[in-house]
Amino acid sequence: MAIKHITGALTLLLALASQPVMAGNLDVLLSGIFPDKQATYIGYESIEREDIPATSAVERKYLIVDFRFESEPPQEQLQANVHRVCMALLKDRELIRSLSDSGYDMVAVAFDRKSQFDCL
Repeated sequence: MAIKHITGALTLLLALASQPVMAGNLDVLLSGIFPDKQATYIGYESIEREDIPATSAVERKYLIVDFRFESEPPQEQLQANVHRVCMALLKDRELIRSLSDSGYDMVAVAFDRKSQFDCL
């Protein structure tokens, strides 16, 4: 019985310890995507979809990564910027694995408060 408690405590400790690493890696990765200051990374938000039942096989969590432009780019440049962010995320396999293990099934990119674009 004591081994179960130790194993459970160790699992919880490892899960808690891995969360800041993911967040730190995510912040470092995203803040370096636009070094030319086209857009500034301002953070991310974890969203849990209430419209999906908790008993569903579909994950309920997704992540929104948020950027802001100093000046609004032309509309045709917006898709290229979304692609730039999504590809940076996809190339970091460890980060994607960590997000997936944490229950995220989608990442979206936002450049304003009106719209977001799905990556994966």
